[in-house]
Amino acid sequence: MNYLPKNEHGCPYLLLAPMEGLGDLAFRRAMTSIGGFDESCTEFLRVPANGHVKSLAKRFVAGETDPIPQAAQIMGSNPELMADMTHEIVKRGAPRVDLNCGCPSNTVTGRGAGSSLLKEPNHLYKVAKAMVDSVDIPVTAKLRAGFDDTSLFKENLLAAQESGIKFLTLHARTKADGYVAPARWELISEAKQLLSIPVIGNGDILTVQDAVKMLQQTNCDGLMIGRGSAINPFIFQEIRCHFANKPYKRSWEHLVRFFEVYMENIPAQMPVRNRMSKLKQLACFLFKGNAWLEGNRQTVLRSNFPEEKSLYDLILNLLKESDLYINH
Repeated sequence: MNYLPKNEHGCPYLLLAPMEGLGDLAFRRAMTSIGGFDESCTEFLRVPANGHVKSLAKRFVAGETDPIPQAAQIMGSNPELMADMTHEIVKRGAPRVDLNCGCPSNTVTGRGAGSSLLKEPNHLYKVAKAMVDSVDIPVTAKLRAGFDDTSLFKENLLAAQESGIKFLTLHARTKADGYVAPARWELISEAKQLLSIPVIGNGDILTVQDAVKMLQQTNCDGLMIGRGSAINPFIFQEIRCHFANKPYKRSWEHLVRFFEVYMENIPAQMPVRNRMSKLKQLACFLFKGNAWLEGNRQTVLRSNFPEEKSLYDLILNLLKESDLYINH
C-alpha cells in the first residue's frame, strides 16, 4: 500500500484514530457507515509480559471496517513479545501495525507501556525496531510529545524514525497534559522539519477549519482525528468536500444510520446498563459545541429508562430538534 497519498483534489490522507473505549468496534463500524477516511485502527491491544501472544492476536479481526482498511495498534514494552504479536497480527491480515507510545493511563504507564516509552528513547527504539524487523508490512508509531515534559521530544522522534517505521503520528500533548491542555501544533511542525519520514498530525481537529489550519501551520502529511469524529461523525466527508470545492450537507438519514449501526454492533452479551452508558457517552460527544444540546445533556445523563430503545429515541429526538442536521 502506498501510504499517505493525497487524493485527486489534494485532500491529505485521513485516519480515524484508535481510541480506548470510545473507538470500539461499534463506533468504528458506525463511522464506516458514513465514511470519508482512508484508514481505521483498532483500540490498543495489550501485550502483557506474561501474555500468550497467539491467543491475544485473535482479538484482531481483518475486514471489520470493510471497505476501509483497518490497522491494528498494540501496546507493550517487551521487544520480543511485541515482535511476536506484530507477526501474529499480520498473519491474521493486518495491513499495518501501530505502536502505542501515547496512552496516558496510569495503569498502563505503571507497567512501562504507552507513554512510558517516551521516558527512554533507546527502549522505544528497541521495541519499534523489533516490530519492524518481524514483518514485511508497514509498522508505524503514535507518540505524544513527551511524558512529563518535552525534554526528550527530539530524541524520541529520532529513535522512532531510526527503528524503520513508515510514518509517525504525533499527538501534540504530553502525558501530563492528558486531554485538557490545548494541542501544541508547533511541535508537529517541528517534527515535520526534523524527520524524513511522513508525519501525521493529531490533536484538536474538531472542524474543517481546524484541519486546514493544522495543514497550513505544520505542513504535516496527513491528519488523524479521534474525538472530533465523535463530536461530528461527518467531519471526514466535510474535509474531503472542502478540498474538492463542493458543498456538504449533513444528512439526517445518515445520522440515523450511524446510530443504527452503532447499536447493532454493541456486544449483545453486554449488560443493558453498560449498553446505555455507551449511548450516553456517545450522546455527550455529539452534543458538544451546540448550546441547546449541551443544555439538555443532563436530561440524557440522568435518564433512567428500563430499556435502551427509549434512551435511543430521546437522544435522536434531541438531535432532531437541534439545528445541527438538515433534511429531517
